[in-house]
Amino acid sequence: MRRTFAILLLAAACRSSDGKPTNTPNASATAPARGGSAPAAPAAQAPADSAREDALLERADKARIQGDTAAPVWIVEISDFQCPYCKQWHDQVYPQIVREYVRQGTVRLAYVNFPLGMHQNALPASEAAMCAAVQDRFWQMHDTLFSTQTRWAALQEPLPLYDSLATAIGVQATEWRSCMSSHVMRRLINADRTRGLSAGVNSTPTFFVGDEPIRGAAPMDEFRAAIGRARAKAAGRTPR
Repeated sequence: MRRTFAILLLAAACRSSDGKPTNTPNASATAPARGGSAPAAPAAQAPADSAREDALLERADKARIQGDTAAPVWIVEISDFQCPYCKQWHDQVYPQIVREYVRQGTVRLAYVNFPLGMHQNALPASEAAMCAAVQDRFWQMHDTLFSTQTRWAALQEPLPLYDSLATAIGVQATEWRSCMSSHVMRRLINADRTRGLSAGVNSTPTFFVGDEPIRGAAPMDEFRAAIGRARAKAAGRTPR
């Protein structure tokens, strides 16, 4: 993804009031206080904890990609689980993308978290999905979060419902709860947000089909056309 490709905005997109995402996940667990220094962890414990966290993040990162490794086209979905337009795209277009292109070996699809500050439960929803990803249940949780969005979006405390949803899709509850309580996935979510901002993303959903941006809950025909252009480019042909 490159910033120069993110040039068009569609009306069907969630944006914060100033056009920018405002929800920066709390990094206080890893960043030192201003003017101070981070507390030192026991020497023997820190390397083991760091290695374990890195392993969890690596597993989660891989699990939010679906499709044949030899697929000629990438689609990157930059999304917010609480965004109604993201849900609209998920309900109307995503199943067709999977059926027509992912399962046929044409497309690899990756999900990038971009929780907006205007959505109070978007960040914990991203954590819930990424903690499910550690157990290779990301896409099941992805689908479940969007299908139940109206149930949890306005909740003051959504975690019990997320817990119930995660259990229903088959995660090992103790491991998932440990992941959630540690907030380890905020490292990955922060990195996702940084990648999105560097590509010029300021609304959800945003997609990159190859290197071509699509903003908002665009219809399937727009994706078909973009995939066709990306396939031609990957094959070294001039797109029509």
